Amino acid sequence: MKNRSTSAAAASSLTALHNRLFFRVFQVGNMLQRQAAQEIGISSVQWAVLGALSSPRYQEGMTVTQLAEHLAVSRQNLDGVLTRLERDGHVLRVPDATDKRTRRVTMTEGGWAFWNRLQETIEAFYAQSIHDFSFDDKVACVHFLNKLLTNMRNVKLG
Repeated sequence: MKNRSTSAAAASSLTALHNRLFFRVFQVGNMLQRQAAQEIGISSVQWAVLGALSSPRYQEGMTVTQLAEHLAVSRQNLDGVLTRLERDGHVLRVPDATDKRTRRVTMTEGGWAFWNRLQETIEAFYAQSIHDFSFDDKVACVHFLNKLLTNMRNVKLG
């Protein structure tokens, strides 16, 4: 009987740890959303879209599908974000050169200017957010978040 109650306690303790881990991930995402809006003036998804489009590997832009997959958001959620970024003159959705049914998202000159103006603020945000992380802490954090993301992409329940 002792082994059964010990293993039940261990399972309960492990479940509590898992709950705590995923709750912290949830809190970090929510805090990023709140702080991005308050301190930087854009939503975290707008920040992520502009960051993705600023990457040298996407000089020609990204299709809406590529962008949604890259950001791990639905096309429906992305559409609203892109509409606001288009309204503000930061991005354009243009027909793809090879497939006119596909839309490619590119940053406008105004979007590049806006993104470049944000860089100092973003860097200060990063510096304050992880000021007490060592270089190795940062590498380990990225490693474990990548591992968690990969595992979550492979979850198939039922």
